[in-house]
Amino acid sequence: MTRMERGKPAGVATAGPVEKLDLPTRLRRNRKALWSRNLVREHAVTVNDLIWPLFLMDRQESRWPVEHMPGVDRINIDEACREAERAARLGIPAIAPFTYIERDLRDPVGSEAVNENNLMCRAVRAIKKAVPEIGIITDSALDPYTSHGHDGLLTDDGRILNDPTVSILCRQSVALAEAGADVIAPSDMMDGRIGAIRRALDANNLEDVQILSYAAKYASGFYGPFRDAIGTNQTLIGDKRTYQMDPGNGDEAIREAALDLEEGADMIMVKPGMPYLDIARRLKETFQVPTFAYQVSGEYAMLVAAGRNGWLDLDRVMMESLLSFKRAGCDGVLTYFAPVVAERLQTAS
Repeated sequence: MTRMERGKPAGVATAGPVEKLDLPTRLRRNRKALWSRNLVREHAVTVNDLIWPLFLMDRQESRWPVEHMPGVDRINIDEACREAERAARLGIPAIAPFTYIERDLRDPVGSEAVNENNLMCRAVRAIKKAVPEIGIITDSALDPYTSHGHDGLLTDDGRILNDPTVSILCRQSVALAEAGADVIAPSDMMDGRIGAIRRALDANNLEDVQILSYAAKYASGFYGPFRDAIGTNQTLIGDKRTYQMDPGNGDEAIREAALDLEEGADMIMVKPGMPYLDIARRLKETFQVPTFAYQVSGEYAMLVAAGRNGWLDLDRVMMESLLSFKRAGCDGVLTYFAPVVAERLQTAS
């Protein structure tokens, strides 16, 4: 038996002696052991990367399941305070509450959005009192409050009025900031709303309130479960393609982000997340500013469904999906997996 044959792995058939390759570089050397893989890892998910979206409701029940988002509930204000406390214990930096508004409070112009005692404002005040150290990022948009489900004022012939909508968004943003919101996140995609909201905040001595712009929010099919959660699926008339971005466009995202940053945005965001990792990468490389992504309801629902059916290892793909955002250049991710990931990271440490 030759030396080559003695070194041959059992069960491997070869046509003849295996020639030893003359390779000065063998990338597998750095992968040979866990300690080595950890040492050379380029990106990692930490608890500081997580923003936890919550769904609020104004009911006596503490929880009400969101049908198409297994493991996610609408919660009342008391429960939201408890969840904020949980987030703080886990080290999650910020939460992002969204509201389910009862039908009788919705009207064509979203009047409830500017009510300083609406569900969101009351929740923000309660959470800040209970957990002052947690960051609160509040959505600025009219769709939970309008009877037609759109993010803006709708004319009789179905057009969205940009400038009058921005005027209402300014009032909504000031009300949220005065309630204690740390970050206003305009998600409506109206032209000029960042600059107008920045001026409105500054004029009301709220210059320290940050703006996280949904700079590149696409007219996506991945929002369905979210719209169920906030109750707009049943009310939405038509679609949102005249103001949300076309999924085929990438250069337009650069223009949108540039305008928002010029108008005073402190941070920018891409939504949805995983289908638009290329956009996140382009924005980060172009502007070098804090850049976030929203792992939206449809992304969450797909992974959970596949995990529950045994088609995927949910724990593994959950972490892998979040790592993809970091690799694309995101500084943080809004994800419904936030508390599960935080608990896992806490246990691992």
